[in-house]
Amino acid sequence: MTGHGHGGSGGANGGRQDGRYLGAALALILVFMAVEVVVGVIASSLALISDAGHMLTDAAAIALALAARRVAARPARGNLTFGWKRVEILSAQLNGLTLWGLTAWFAYEAVQRFLDAPEVSGGLVLVTALVGIVVNLGASWLIARADRSSLNVEGAFQHILNDLFAFIATALAGLVVLLTGWARADAVAALVVAALMAKAGWGLLRDSGRIFLEAAPRGTDVAAIERDIRAVDGVVEVHDLHVWEVTSGFPALSAHVLVADRHDCHERRKAIAQMLSDDHDIEHTTLQVDHPASTTVSVDSVRTRRAGEQPV
Repeated sequence: MTGHGHGGSGGANGGRQDGRYLGAALALILVFMAVEVVVGVIASSLALISDAGHMLTDAAAIALALAARRVAARPARGNLTFGWKRVEILSAQLNGLTLWGLTAWFAYEAVQRFLDAPEVSGGLVLVTALVGIVVNLGASWLIARADRSSLNVEGAFQHILNDLFAFIATALAGLVVLLTGWARADAVAALVVAALMAKAGWGLLRDSGRIFLEAAPRGTDVAAIERDIRAVDGVVEVHDLHVWEVTSGFPALSAHVLVADRHDCHERRKAIAQMLSDDHDIEHTTLQVDHPASTTVSVDSVRTRRAGEQPV
């Protein structure tokens, strides 16, 4: 017996509103990223160029979130019984791998510049980084207003938040270069940016990997769920309990539950499903509920079926 129910995140109007917030943040980031690349080349600042690279992944994260939301909204049909909901998890993994690739490149370039530092225009770096802080605050505010239950949207938000810290490091580097002339501060800031990118990439790969491995959602206590099911009046045993995440914000559960003969299986199934929804926020459940006697099959009956005969 099954109980189904997985509400959307704000419905159609909420989805369109989220799309507008994400689109506005994407436009803001792309415009400033182009400016930052130009200024980074003029100022010979690897920190600014690495910040622009980080913003490129921010833009990719938002674009993937927008595309994935459209694809994931397609209805289930044919062999795709859950629809396209895991497309956003694929894009999150791609985003994480891209972050790691850029991390390796910027770390290598930073080491090279630390060994042989070019002249860096500290004033340009400082001003651009300060503007970047304002741009990131604006983009963070826009994405924070969208539905962050999606791994992609939350990933994009975390990227921009990390980029904000990166711009602060770059602004400090520009100030050091401006006041002291120590050009290697730019390379140090680039290494800080690379470390932040590595951290953000690991978070996306870890969370999306858990979903692909069909692990229970983070923060879920499976043992507590089993105890709560056993505590439902009439339940005598729980078997084959599985808890996993179809996509971010879509937990699912299946289990075989035995209830005492005096209880109605259908009524107990509804009670268990309601408890799982109320206490654990799990609304998509597949519960097979039986009486203990109904699970007993005689050996003779099994042998008869294996032999291709009809049981008596």
